Amino acid sequence: MDKAMYAIEVENLTKIYGKGDSAVTALADASIQVKPGELVAILGPSGSGKTTLLTCIGLINEPTHGKVVIDGTTVADGGWHGGIDLKRMRREKLGFIFQAHNLIPFLTARENVMVALEINNFSRNEAKARAAELLVSLNLGHRLNNYPSALSGGEAQRVAIARALANKPKVILADEPTAALDTENGRNVMILLKKLAMENHSAILVVTHDHRMVEGFDRIFHVSDGRIDTEKYNSES
Repeated sequence: MDKAMYAIEVENLTKIYGKGDSAVTALADASIQVKPGELVAILGPSGSGKTTLLTCIGLINEPTHGKVVIDGTTVADGGWHGGIDLKRMRREKLGFIFQAHNLIPFLTARENVMVALEINNFSRNEAKARAAELLVSLNLGHRLNNYPSALSGGEAQRVAIARALANKPKVILADEPTAALDTENGRNVMILLKKLAMENHSAILVVTHDHRMVEGFDRIFHVSDGRIDTEKYNSES
């Protein structure tokens, strides 16, 4: 496949914290490519470098060395690429899902999704309609006006997914999205992510140590000590 067809392309990515004797290499020469429509896992124990990889791809953590390309745009090449508006890239190209749903407690489910739209210059009426459409598609039509405190864990995570999808991002990054859920709700979230990757032609990259959920992925990368050391296609997906 032409490299321009990758939604995520990472080459020899390295992240070092500190200097001299106190320097810690959190990520070392990591390379990964994810195509639109793929659901890909980064699997490894806590402290292996998974989240560092995700935050570098997500334009939150500046790489020390290496290259990051998002939807054909080089955003990092030995540090942030000059002239790139990182905030705009995050708003327009990326969606984030975290272990904690991070919903705003004093906003309803619909209003939590609307926030992501209004900061991208949707009118309030447009944001309201789009948020409702997304939540209905995730079987949350009956929860539009509920506050996070009234939602189950699985429902709150689906609201967070709707918020991540609001701007139709090319790339969705998920950090331990099922860790706080029971097996059934966790599996439902992974089935939903797989469906959304295919339907929206989005690349979805999930970091996890939750081995319960690995059967849903198209490909699985294993990370240890800051290095991506193995990859396999998932025969069960």
